Amino acid sequence: MTLRRTSAAALLALSAALIPAQQATAAGAGDLPFGSATTVGLHNTYDPAAFTYLAQSLDTGTGMIELDAWTDVITKEWKVSHSNPLGNGNNCVNATTPAQLYTGGANKNLEYCLDDIRVWLGAHPGSGPLVVKLELKAGFSANLGMGPAQLDALISAHLGSAVFRPADLLAKPGGGSYATLDEAARAGNWPTRAQLAGRVLVDVIPGTVEEANPFDTLHTDVEYSRYLRDLAAAGRAGQAQVFPVVHGAVAGDPRSAYSDSSIRPWFVVFDGDASAYAGGVDTAWYDRNHYLLVMTDAQNVSPAISATDPTADQARARAVQLAGAHASIVSSDWRHLPEVQSLVLNRG
Repeated sequence: MTLRRTSAAALLALSAALIPAQQATAAGAGDLPFGSATTVGLHNTYDPAAFTYLAQSLDTGTGMIELDAWTDVITKEWKVSHSNPLGNGNNCVNATTPAQLYTGGANKNLEYCLDDIRVWLGAHPGSGPLVVKLELKAGFSANLGMGPAQLDALISAHLGSAVFRPADLLAKPGGGSYATLDEAARAGNWPTRAQLAGRVLVDVIPGTVEEANPFDTLHTDVEYSRYLRDLAAAGRAGQAQVFPVVHGAVAGDPRSAYSDSSIRPWFVVFDGDASAYAGGVDTAWYDRNHYLLVMTDAQNVSPAISATDPTADQARARAVQLAGAHASIVSSDWRHLPEVQSLVLNRG
């Protein structure tokens, strides 16, 4: 028998064809605990080049959207754009009714993006849960009145009871509370997806500008986790609206890199490059402990596929592959594939 070399594209197509149909969307997906499911997410959904209106990204059925935010310490406004710290460049329109989600002028502050999300969820109460990933491009400016407390107040005012807060994960079903988020996650205290319908989990990662700034010695992950730890110690964990994120894929428990061991148990969400996770990291560890794991740039895992316009079979195969690798969210720029964005898979 003569063996022939098969191209990477052909292998990917074959793997997609071999995926059983029942794996495309998990049966009884609503009964899955939130930490036991894999969904697909969208990168930089605020970008007008991606969607004319933010609501259109939500219409895809995606499990995650991403907003890039800057602290404008002069106006005390949270700007949403990719690269302009003093101005907005986004597709948020400040809707107050569902009909207004697809009309009007864009380029609004963060609170109006949150309003658009709240209005959309109100019109689609059975949707979600939705993860809203915030990248604080240059970090907080707490010394100038734009720190974790101010971000929490903004989120609470504009998303209200739709937010699934750290305190909600801490709360034991029969009463009482777990001591830390780590303890709650390892106990499997995540509600089911059905219980979280119409709800939002907001997480926050350090921004690219912040991480590259040698003069910034207090990054977003450390700053928010200290704030959350201190709120919990004061009996005020319910004030926190956001889950801090460990950013970057590394082997072992990445929280061990924090010299302040007291903040480590307040991280249960992790975010990093899918190729790095697929390159030898024990991702089953995240799944066993019921931690959330966001795998970004899913298209770059070998064999690479289009970042924006793969075929539905290619994108579905990649989502199934990374669900098997214990991702909670498979993130990319697959904007034109609602049949993939709306997938709910069994994790692991």
